[in-house]
Amino acid sequence: MREMKDSGVAWIDNIPKDWAIIPLKMVAEYRKGLSITKADLSETGIPVVSYGQIHSKLNSGTHLSDNLIRFVSPSYLSSNPSSIGKYGDLLFADTSEDYEGIGNAVYLDTSECVFAGYHTIIVRPTIDMERKYLAYLCRSDCWRSQLRARAFGIKVYSVTQTMLKSVSILLPPTSEQQKIVSILDLKCCQINDLIANGEAQIEKLKQYKQSVIAEVVTKGLDPTVPMKDSGVAWIGDIPAHWEVKRGKALFQETEARSIDGSEELLTVSQYTGITPRSQKNVNMFEALTLEGYKICEIGDIAANTMWLWAGAIGVSKYRGVISPSYNVYRQKSSEYVPEYLDILLRAPMLVQEYASLSTGIRVSRLRCYPKDFLNIRFPVPPLKEQEKILCFFAKKFAAVDRLISIKQDKIEKLEQYKRSLIYEYVTGKKEVTV
Repeated sequence: MREMKDSGVAWIDNIPKDWAIIPLKMVAEYRKGLSITKADLSETGIPVVSYGQIHSKLNSGTHLSDNLIRFVSPSYLSSNPSSIGKYGDLLFADTSEDYEGIGNAVYLDTSECVFAGYHTIIVRPTIDMERKYLAYLCRSDCWRSQLRARAFGIKVYSVTQTMLKSVSILLPPTSEQQKIVSILDLKCCQINDLIANGEAQIEKLKQYKQSVIAEVVTKGLDPTVPMKDSGVAWIGDIPAHWEVKRGKALFQETEARSIDGSEELLTVSQYTGITPRSQKNVNMFEALTLEGYKICEIGDIAANTMWLWAGAIGVSKYRGVISPSYNVYRQKSSEYVPEYLDILLRAPMLVQEYASLSTGIRVSRLRCYPKDFLNIRFPVPPLKEQEKILCFFAKKFAAVDRLISIKQDKIEKLEQYKRSLIYEYVTGKKEVTV
């Protein structure tokens, strides 16, 4: 058993005798990322990583994956050379909307030119060390507790260079740093493979649900009923007793605005539909006031105009407000059961219709505007049939949803195990024996 000693700092108790506690500012230098906005991004150019990508669930913290990359003009190479990251740098997000996100960083394990983007801080080690060890250490909650104790803000937590200069790091001998990185790379890779396999199984189950929904909301439950041509490509044949109506005959856009901003802020996502922001783990800036935001009543349709092409729409179960950039629609004469309408609006073939109607110079700029949404033709079954379809979905998907929940629980346990492994190795609680 290795000999331990008191660390002398509050965030970690005992550490191996030959390990040191060193102020980060003594072994690193700090730089600021580009002062840009999303509007400065381009389709091609020089890779850049900004705070939104750092907070992404796709960021492992120890590898710069392609899906975290955005681009800026090559002109920044001459105007902002100090914001260019180097191999082994850590790019910290200087803001976080939740406590857990304080200290999030991305590790640059590439020799390619990569800019630190908006709301980022570059931390560059200046001593000879295994830099990826530092990336693993910065993922641990015990290390982050130093930043969390210093972070400040009301709706957004700020992480400054001064704060990063005030924290300390745990430094093993270089040879042991390398061993720790090797064992964590191996074990985390194995865990990540299990997680990816579980996520792939969940995706297949969700695709199965979507295929059933696509069939039933256009064909109904009874295969023996007479059919007719709907006259709409995305719908195809429908039961002869169903109607087809344009959106403008079914819905009207509403423009009511919040007077004092006291309402609950709602989010509109292609993954979860409409939910209160307070229930979600998000890392996007929130406006200082919600005055002037659009009112969304229970039963209203809320559409995220920027992401409608991907299915960011739903029927709200809550009263609240949404971004003034979004759109709110209300049924004219209650021809849909709200729960049925929510499923229909997010059906895969209708999402494809939104995408085909969206305009913009690139994917990130695509918009589906009210005139196009209200021009879509929708299948309208009788209300009693909608209720039967809802009962069918509830029974059909109960077992599928349980299976998805079980697999999600397993993934969360794997994530917890990975976090515990990282903590044990980077703090010396567990010794690398190979």
